[in-house]
Amino acid sequence: MPAPLLERARISLRLRALDLRDRVGGRADPLVPPRRMHFVGHADSDFVATGDEFLGHFRTLGGLQPSDRVLDIGCGIGRMARPLTGFLGVGGGGVYDGFDVNPDGIAWCAQHYESDHPNFTFVVADLFNSRYNPAGTQSAAQFTFPYADGRFDFALATSVFTHLLEGEAERYLAEAARTLALGGRLFATWFLLDDGSRAALAAGRAALAFPEPDAHVSLLDEDVPEEAVAFDRAWLTDALRPHGLTLTSVHEGGWRGERRNAPSFQDIIVATKSGASA
Repeated sequence: MPAPLLERARISLRLRALDLRDRVGGRADPLVPPRRMHFVGHADSDFVATGDEFLGHFRTLGGLQPSDRVLDIGCGIGRMARPLTGFLGVGGGGVYDGFDVNPDGIAWCAQHYESDHPNFTFVVADLFNSRYNPAGTQSAAQFTFPYADGRFDFALATSVFTHLLEGEAERYLAEAARTLALGGRLFATWFLLDDGSRAALAAGRAALAFPEPDAHVSLLDEDVPEEAVAFDRAWLTDALRPHGLTLTSVHEGGWRGERRNAPSFQDIIVATKSGASA
């Protein structure tokens, strides 16, 4: 067997063994998918910890309330949805909608959430993705979110814009703004290019060595463009403005090489819907 296939087989066996251990030990959470199904983050341990961490960020940095109507852009297999089940609707009537290109992840979430959590809904986005949805028929650069104008109070996008190209990112910002009500917030993670991150890149401190730090968009790997994408902070501010979004806070991430005060690895931004789209 070729070495890459052998390594994948070993990983699969290890993850299945860990899943079995969880079931036998009674530690299996019904809202945590088997490790072998994880397709974001690290399969071993970070699914729960990352979700719990970001619920705290949604509340303290983004002002999330139990009554909010939440859109999870690129919801994956429920890493952010799981902790929200204990927060949304608790005395407030909040609701959650998530979409993703991965049909297996969405099917798993629909099966495990919607009976016990009727305020949670998941849909598949029919977008082409060579890895997760090769049969998809639409491009992210032309995609229309399947929701009405002004439906949500809070839109979140974790590790989404860090994998979108420029035209796709612009479209997702426009659609996030369209589906947010006035006063609604967009909470999103990015790799931002600014004086601080450029200095870290020049000094070799940054965890990701984006090769064109002075450009408004820099790809970590030209051969795999979606691997990681960094955007100039001024570009982001300008891209938000035509859609009535105002950048209200930026929280610099640990990828810049200084993790002591960083809330997360990626940069976190919060933007508020403050006016009509242009």
